[in-house]
Amino acid sequence: MSKSSRKSVPPAKTYDYEFLGPPGALAISIGAPFVCYLAAFVCNDVSGCPIPSALHPRSLSLAKLKEEVAWPRDGIWGLASLRVTSVVLAYYLVSLVLQAALPGLVQQGVKLRSGGRLEYKFNAFSSAITILFIAGIGTYLNGPDFALWTFIWDNYIQLITANLGIAFTLSCFVYYRSFSVKAGNKDKRELAAGGHSGNLIYDWFIGRELNPRITFPVIGAIDIKAFCELRPGMLGWVLLNLAFVADQYKMYGFVSDSIILITVFQSVYVFDALWMEPAILSTMDITTDGFGFMLAFGDLVWLPFIYSLQARYLAIYPVQLGILGVAGVLGVQALGYWIFRSANNEKNRFRTNPKDPRIAHLQYMETSSGSRLLTSGWWGFARHPNYLGDWIMAWSYCLPTGIAGYVVKHGSPVMMSRGDLTDGEGTISGGLVKQQVLQGEARGWGMLITYFYLLYFAVLLIHREMRDEEACKRKYGEDWKKYQEKVRWRILPGVY
Repeated sequence: MSKSSRKSVPPAKTYDYEFLGPPGALAISIGAPFVCYLAAFVCNDVSGCPIPSALHPRSLSLAKLKEEVAWPRDGIWGLASLRVTSVVLAYYLVSLVLQAALPGLVQQGVKLRSGGRLEYKFNAFSSAITILFIAGIGTYLNGPDFALWTFIWDNYIQLITANLGIAFTLSCFVYYRSFSVKAGNKDKRELAAGGHSGNLIYDWFIGRELNPRITFPVIGAIDIKAFCELRPGMLGWVLLNLAFVADQYKMYGFVSDSIILITVFQSVYVFDALWMEPAILSTMDITTDGFGFMLAFGDLVWLPFIYSLQARYLAIYPVQLGILGVAGVLGVQALGYWIFRSANNEKNRFRTNPKDPRIAHLQYMETSSGSRLLTSGWWGFARHPNYLGDWIMAWSYCLPTGIAGYVVKHGSPVMMSRGDLTDGEGTISGGLVKQQVLQGEARGWGMLITYFYLLYFAVLLIHREMRDEEACKRKYGEDWKKYQEKVRWRILPGVY
């Protein structure tokens, strides 16, 4: 077959629109970035969390709003910075170089519709350790004034814009390039079944090509989707949290137990994912979804900047939990992680080695396709028990912020010590400060920011579960109905 006579590889099957189709895709593409900026502006270190005008909307004026949210002096152009964008691009380049240069596990992915399997190299864990080791040396030498931490804090808004620009550019690039996918191509490129609707906005958002790859000089071939899944954004989440810890210490002269807990919990979550990197090969993100704005924005912008909101809040308003508070939060985190990790381990062991003595006793049902579905253990408890553990862990990320909300009172420098830290209406300060951060009338209202992740994550997990259910119905047919009779509950028995 000549090149001119080849046609784009069609998907095996097109499915109904998700996210309410093109209007929903457009709304999310505009609304989600807006939420990132909104959270950054309405919860800040200049006026409060939320800004005072949010509590007194009748007194709101454009000039007052700009002052309270610390709107850039040069207007909308101040949301971006060429220097910041250059630094972010350098960070991505370092991640690419480390993926290529460091040794790693080479493993094949699931079988493609067009035949064959793609090869993946996994070393995200060692890559992240390398970057954090360098950051650790810098912190040892310079303390909280290490350039990386001050750069992140001082350019937070511009960092959102830079990563948003990268996500948008990648989405446009892979969408345009997807039209060069030809039948029988030697690179095993193919289109995603759900991203071939013919509607430009929807396909750009959901992802038209399944596993877009690009080859760089010296670095070699990079799977764009797999790279974005666990590298820049996930590590970026940890780096943001560490920058917030450094700023709290610089401002108050101590680090609160609440921000330590959140940073440790979320770092464990990230490094657990990095350590288990090969497990992404069986996830819907890799096997089913195309790579478009949905994944690019989610991986590079939404995850690091929304998931780190609690640490950013605590950098400005430290909360001391005390022994009982710490114990309570630790208990919630331990319960969630135990469910999450043991359920995933049980599934992965069953898939890779059903004779493993740790899972050999589990019951299962055979399907007509030859697959086996667990009907006991965690996967007999519910069809998606790992999602329950994930959501329980989300509580431990939000609870340390307490009944959130604060107002920033500016004034003359005041010398405060750690002993001056109090609850409720007390001043939350330490060291030499130029402002007082009080809860005042904002108490409770800040929870709209610090507990937003909890609500969002519940919606995300339920939506993901519904997508999983639909995919399994298509894959297993009548067998899935039989499985549902054996395992009745979706996530939480007796509730859902």
